[in-house]
Amino acid sequence: MDSAARRARVPLALALATVLVTTAALLAALAPRAHAAVLTPVASFGANPGNLSLYTYVPDGLPANAPLVVLFHGCAQDAAAYHRNSGWAQAADTGGFALAYAEQKTANNATRCFNWFEPGDVARDSGETRSVRSMVEHTVSAHGLDADRVYASGLSAGGAMVSEVLSAHPDLFAGGAVVAGVPAGCATGMLDAFTCMNPGRTQTPEQWGDRVRAKNPGWTGPWPRVAVWHGTSDTTVAPANGTGSVRQWTDVHGVPGSPTATESLPGSTTASYFGGPDAASAPVAHYTVSGLGHGTPVDPSSGCGTAGAYFLASVCSTGYTAQFWGLDGDPGPQPTGEPTEEPTGEPTEEPTEGPGECVRASNYSHVQAGRAVHRSGQAYALGSDDALGLWNVFVTTSLTETSPGHWENTPGAC
Repeated sequence: MDSAARRARVPLALALATVLVTTAALLAALAPRAHAAVLTPVASFGANPGNLSLYTYVPDGLPANAPLVVLFHGCAQDAAAYHRNSGWAQAADTGGFALAYAEQKTANNATRCFNWFEPGDVARDSGETRSVRSMVEHTVSAHGLDADRVYASGLSAGGAMVSEVLSAHPDLFAGGAVVAGVPAGCATGMLDAFTCMNPGRTQTPEQWGDRVRAKNPGWTGPWPRVAVWHGTSDTTVAPANGTGSVRQWTDVHGVPGSPTATESLPGSTTASYFGGPDAASAPVAHYTVSGLGHGTPVDPSSGCGTAGAYFLASVCSTGYTAQFWGLDGDPGPQPTGEPTEEPTGEPTEEPTEGPGECVRASNYSHVQAGRAVHRSGQAYALGSDDALGLWNVFVTTSLTETSPGHWENTPGAC
């Protein structure tokens, strides 16, 4: 090829390369995005007398007025570890809500425990509880979240801190989950804290309830709905603390201290409901995991968290807690009056065309909508009794109504 021909081909090659690059960029821009949310530090969030750090996780495409869950790690942990292992990131993506992680600093506590035993850190609008209030108010405002659907969960010292923030700010939280924690008001100093942890303190339900009420004299409710999780083999925080927390919150809610109903869940877990027949209606639930030590119960086999130090493979406490709060994508009972928008998440619409209708949703939503039933933690299609897998918000299946009231598992059909 002569030099003139080569010179003529250079502009053509450059033009072709430009077209290819432009086309690739256009296709990338048009392609649907996956969940690109990441755990993000928030440098400033308002008054912070407790000197805590804040990290947030906000799934892509989160609708306006979505819920918020505030999370508290255990001693020697941090926000990143809790986010990575607890399963809350997957639950937020599935259920359509945001996460805010409070993180302790070694400057406040050498072992990075939240100071749940220091009166100056747990009183209303004081110390660490005041910092948490700022976190909630900032995150709700910054991301257009629903201030009436804010929840809190934590492990060990973080679980103890959940008890304290629910008590100090019942107007701020709609619900909480105390995982291997202690009742609110148990300790007033470091030495007290060790006694509370093990063997635990014995109080009457009314005495425990008074410790919550003392933080907000005159407050008559509503009080947060509370889920209590504890392993029967926990030697760090004695299981008696789980019983104490249940006594505390049943007294606060004014419901009997004996369970209204119980059911068996995966991982040798027993769920006891107080003041209501099930997780959807009970103001207090006690989840007891037989043989479990000290840690957050997770279930990696169902995509719920990762096993590791203080993250123990057994049952998806995150998923069942989200269900207890109604954060699984199912709208639950709607108030009377003007129609309200359902939160985004799992499809929850009922079949409208009779036989032949196909619905893809989580196994939990299928059961809630009457397309399936659950037995011993597993879901089964109504009518055909096809096995669908674990009854939770993470396992998603397709069901087709082949005749009225008869549903069959049809993978990939819808």
